[in-house]
Amino acid sequence: MSLLKQKILWIGGAAVFVALIIFGLAMMGSVLGAKAKALPVALVVLDQPLDLPTGEKIALGELVKQKVTELDQLPINWITMDSESDVQVELEAQNVYGALIIPADFSRGVLSIQSPSPVPSTIKQYLNEGMNSQAASAVKTMLNQMMDMMQSEISQNLLSQIGEQAEQLPIHTAKALLTPFHIEEIVVHAVGSNNGNGTAPNILTQVIWIGSLICSIFLFLAVRNCRQTTDRRFAVVAVQLIVGLVLTAAASGFTVWMANTWYGMHISNPLHVWLFLWLVAAAFFLLQSALLSWIGFPAIGLLVLLLFFSLPLLNMAPEFMSQTTQDWLYSWTPLRYAAAGLRTIMYYGGEGMSLAYRVMWCIAAVAAVVLLASSARKEKTDKQKTGLLSLPTSK
Repeated sequence: MSLLKQKILWIGGAAVFVALIIFGLAMMGSVLGAKAKALPVALVVLDQPLDLPTGEKIALGELVKQKVTELDQLPINWITMDSESDVQVELEAQNVYGALIIPADFSRGVLSIQSPSPVPSTIKQYLNEGMNSQAASAVKTMLNQMMDMMQSEISQNLLSQIGEQAEQLPIHTAKALLTPFHIEEIVVHAVGSNNGNGTAPNILTQVIWIGSLICSIFLFLAVRNCRQTTDRRFAVVAVQLIVGLVLTAAASGFTVWMANTWYGMHISNPLHVWLFLWLVAAAFFLLQSALLSWIGFPAIGLLVLLLFFSLPLLNMAPEFMSQTTQDWLYSWTPLRYAAAGLRTIMYYGGEGMSLAYRVMWCIAAVAAVVLLASSARKEKTDKQKTGLLSLPTSK
């Protein structure tokens, strides 16, 4: 058949498989098989050792510390700290996903089970939900498992000790043995309602990237049409830049308003979110416009691929990624810094955003210079574009 002899048919078939490989790598390569590795969790042991009647000392807090830190099969990187205030600083700085605080009266509380009036102590578990809900949930599950294991082990040890002294247990002692200590779970920097389990910053980043790309494409087409009727190329590009900044301001403001009003997204500081999202949208627009100005329409494919490769990573904690993914994509993708800045504003009050601001301002500044420089680039003439050359006329 003549159809099977068409080269375009075989090229198209090969293109299908190439596209599947590329987008499969983008959407599945960094997600499937992802496992947590070395999730940072703070550990504070304030327990004061007690002197036993036998002259020995008992420090159950240190025992708990030894037990949990020896669980090498769990993907936790324990960071030992001296006080609960130090933990608060690390939680605020988004350096740890959670914390375990063993109180000063832990040993005393556990041993009080043998007294007529047992007073169990309380271990605090902090969960830094705003940092990453997926990682915080994993930390919560592992901490609960460890505390259940410790309660069971301490109960069995106390039961064997008490059983050596008496054959029958008082009712209050039996009840206290069920829970030798209490656990208080404290969620800090909660993501709030209608925030997609903490993915709201990522969603806003994706939406504004697409909006900025559409704005960049249409302004690029408008500039190309204007260049056919005027030689003031720098002025045209400068107007493109200014109009783009105005449109991104309106687009980012509308996005925040739409998310909050239409979909009920909880945004505690809409003005701050809008201003930073405007910076993000402006940086995206300038980056996209600069690439379009120098590369042309093939830049659209690169920008779409960057979006698809970045999407799965925005919802993942770095500790769930392979080292290759962290080094070759997550470390430099601009969407990651935009989402991190929005997360800091929405869940942490906007403290500690210097890195996100620096990256966005640098992208905007460099892209603006590259975009303006494109006005000095010589364009091909119509004859050069079609490959036609004028031949000398013969006399």
